[in-house]
Amino acid sequence: MWSKREEVDYALQRRNTLQALRRPQRTLTRSDVCDADPMLVRAAMHHGEESSVPCPLCHGRKLVNLNYVFGDQLGQYSGRIKSTTELDEMQNEYGEFKVCVVEVCLDCSWNHMIASYLLGDGVRRRPPRRQQTVEDIYG
Repeated sequence: MWSKREEVDYALQRRNTLQALRRPQRTLTRSDVCDADPMLVRAAMHHGEESSVPCPLCHGRKLVNLNYVFGDQLGQYSGRIKSTTELDEMQNEYGEFKVCVVEVCLDCSWNHMIASYLLGDGVRRRPPRRQQTVEDIYG
């Protein structure tokens, strides 16, 4: 992605969480770290992109990444999950938006934010007009 900037990698936080789980004094339990919300697991099941690394806890191959997008210029589309190909298209359509990448294991419910970064071409735009949704129509 050509416009990727202000990238933050959460590898140190992830490693610290895993070490706290494996320490002899056990400052964290497995139930503390494998606590993915059922809606997050469902979103990962249907919208997740397969990760190249196995789950750090159960070593299963069902680790997926979710790309959440946030930004004022996205309007009502802020907070949605987008694929990597959609992000490539969006960086030319919007001035600036934040992407948060979350990894989720479908086997053990491990979840952790692994990265965040900004995308966009830098041109300030107004948010798109609000379109009626099913919730607006049927309550």
